[in-house]
Amino acid sequence: MFKNYFKVAFRNLSKHRTASIINIAGLTVGITAAVFIMLWVQNELSFDNYHKDADQIYRVKAKLTLTKDETWIWESSPYMLGGIAKKEIPGIKNYTFLWPGYMVTVHNKGQLISEKKYAYVDANWFNVFHYDFVDGSVESFSKKPFSLILTQSTAKRYFGNGEAVGKILRVDSVNYQVQAVVKDNPANSTFQYDILMPVEAKLSNPHEKEQSSHWGNYSGLTFLKLQAGVNTDETAKKLTDIIKKNNKDSENTALSVIKLKDMHFENDLQSSSFEHGNRKLVNIFMILATLLLATACINYVNLTTARASARSKEVSVRKIVGAGRFQLFGQFMSESLVVSVLALIFSIICIQVFMPWFNGVTEKHFSQPLASTATWLILLGTLLVSFIFNGLYPAILLSSFKPLSVFKGRNALNIKDGGIRKALVVVQFGISVMLIICTMVIYRQLDFMQKADLGYNREHVFSFRIPWNVLGFDDKKRVSMLSSIVNELREQSAIKEVAQSQSDDFYNNGTKMSGTIDWDGRPKDYKPSVATLSADENFQQMMSLKMKDGHWFGKANVDEHNVILNETAVKQLGIRTPVIGQRFKFNGDSGIVAGVVKDFNFRSLHEKIGPMVINNHTDWAGSFYIKTAPGNTSGAIRAAQNVWNQFVPEQPFAYNFLDEGYNKLYHAEQRSSTLVSIFAIIAIAISAMGLLGLAAFAAEQRVKEIGIRKVLGASVQSIIGLLSADFLKTVLIANLIAFPVAWYMMNKWLQDFAYRIDISWWIFGAAACIALFIALLTVSIQSIKAALANPVSSLRSE
Repeated sequence: MFKNYFKVAFRNLSKHRTASIINIAGLTVGITAAVFIMLWVQNELSFDNYHKDADQIYRVKAKLTLTKDETWIWESSPYMLGGIAKKEIPGIKNYTFLWPGYMVTVHNKGQLISEKKYAYVDANWFNVFHYDFVDGSVESFSKKPFSLILTQSTAKRYFGNGEAVGKILRVDSVNYQVQAVVKDNPANSTFQYDILMPVEAKLSNPHEKEQSSHWGNYSGLTFLKLQAGVNTDETAKKLTDIIKKNNKDSENTALSVIKLKDMHFENDLQSSSFEHGNRKLVNIFMILATLLLATACINYVNLTTARASARSKEVSVRKIVGAGRFQLFGQFMSESLVVSVLALIFSIICIQVFMPWFNGVTEKHFSQPLASTATWLILLGTLLVSFIFNGLYPAILLSSFKPLSVFKGRNALNIKDGGIRKALVVVQFGISVMLIICTMVIYRQLDFMQKADLGYNREHVFSFRIPWNVLGFDDKKRVSMLSSIVNELREQSAIKEVAQSQSDDFYNNGTKMSGTIDWDGRPKDYKPSVATLSADENFQQMMSLKMKDGHWFGKANVDEHNVILNETAVKQLGIRTPVIGQRFKFNGDSGIVAGVVKDFNFRSLHEKIGPMVINNHTDWAGSFYIKTAPGNTSGAIRAAQNVWNQFVPEQPFAYNFLDEGYNKLYHAEQRSSTLVSIFAIIAIAISAMGLLGLAAFAAEQRVKEIGIRKVLGASVQSIIGLLSADFLKTVLIANLIAFPVAWYMMNKWLQDFAYRIDISWWIFGAAACIALFIALLTVSIQSIKAALANPVSSLRSE
């Protein structure tokens, strides 16, 4: 019986090749898109769950209460916390400490290579977290302080296909020996480090060792492995007690713990060493995957029921010769299964072909996804959903035909069936219109952020930073070196302007201070946090910052002890008038307010402009901003590199253009925009195929009516209008339903930005026009075909 089902199913697919190709193509595209989305979703939701006892691993986090309205939350904690906590708090099985790195220079075969994905870990790291060792062992790594563990891809990058263990790599000025090689980090790992080094290597520096002994130095991340059933609130309370006992200045500090599995969606941190996910975005894409798959399934249903009249006699004959309704239902469900399986096979091919592109867009590394159990569960789940959605309604409909009604010439289908099909088209085009609107709103917000007046000029400016280990801790030598670098840079003809600062990411300044500022009129219990910036006398002119009152810093350190405030700082701190000349103490240095600069965006447009204090302390200002001479950007870069090589010969020159760095702040939004645009095109294409199926059905149902109208003198244009009108009404209804849903979704999305666009009415109008044009173009293909048909063919049997 089942063999016959599938034999008939393949025969029908072969007989109706055009419809079969459209069905399989639509489902292939829909399944491929849905699987890609669900791969990403599954990856996001499974972060770090591959570690043994992942449910028992926690990270310590610190909450600092500054004022009634402001708190800071850090992921870092003191280096000594873990060891003391294990001794004093019952229920802690183990602990480990991670010291994220900023950048090191690796010397290999005469090349200088900058490595940013590295970290220092203690001896317990591999007892808490799981790694697959390919070569070497953790024992030798733990015993020798100047050791390295490399990932497979990093080892291959440095040593090719040869053995890496035992080889020497020079990191900065110290030789390290490779002790082990581990498999590359999974895509769902928080710890995407290519190089791991022992904490002891960092502590071999006397300054670092001295700093790590301070309980007020929150330098790295402490992880705890707790026993099952331990009360985490009690553990947090005891951790807080340890901090307060060892640091008298921690009365406003409270420690807590967060599960390893929850870290990926942590969104309340001041800053983080890791890339975090967005749970709201995950939920949106889960819905999107469902909608795309539903759209593809609707397409199949429309095309299948469009051919229902042609198959009504086939069904009737089968019933007369003894076929039961259950057998007919099984026949049509088997056809759905065949189409779904074929689409799945083509989808698997598409997934393999487009996986490199998908990895590039998502910036993940899904290696050999078809070897993953999770991927096959997603594929089988998609197959099951499409099989049921595709087959259920057509199978019930087609198996319900009454033979006598069919052979008497009555319509085998009723009005309700037509209403369901139109409703399905409304759903399809509603989804498409929503995605079009979402794409347009996201694009406009991104365009707004790129063109917004930030209060400074970032064009033709690049920056670079002198590493702290090159500057050293000798004040006189450091200041002398910085001064020499400035003088050398200013002598270069390709460089128009030079300015100094302590930060090389002016567009994303995350430096904040609290409790170290004072001014006349400050309430004793008021200790607000302020953003800080160290800048020299040339910074304002280079960045085109506008002064509201007073002056910028003068030359020759005349304003060394003075500060400049932004407008928000003057308002929020309640500085007395006249503002200029008011006493202001900053970080132990007493001076006056020399000027007030107009507000400028020193953070992402996600955040409102906060209070900022700008100081003239350039003794640690190791970041240099270079404005290039017109038309000579490459010359300015070469000139800066020559100066760099003169003072920092042992490290590669790394620079960053301000406009590129600023655009990277919205990289996640740009990635989402790309994905939504692609899925909008997919949804529109599938919807158009569904509409084509419904147009074919309508033309088939009204073929005799069209023939009579043509005989009576109806023009081709009037027949096209007759057939198109109903479909255009359906698409208009889809627009009206999609508009409020899209507005609500995009309005919620825009709430994440402090500075955002308004959703203009023309966006909805443009989306409606696009949908109507595509619908009209699609329907016209079938309408013109029907209108040009010879009426004799359709009326011959009458």
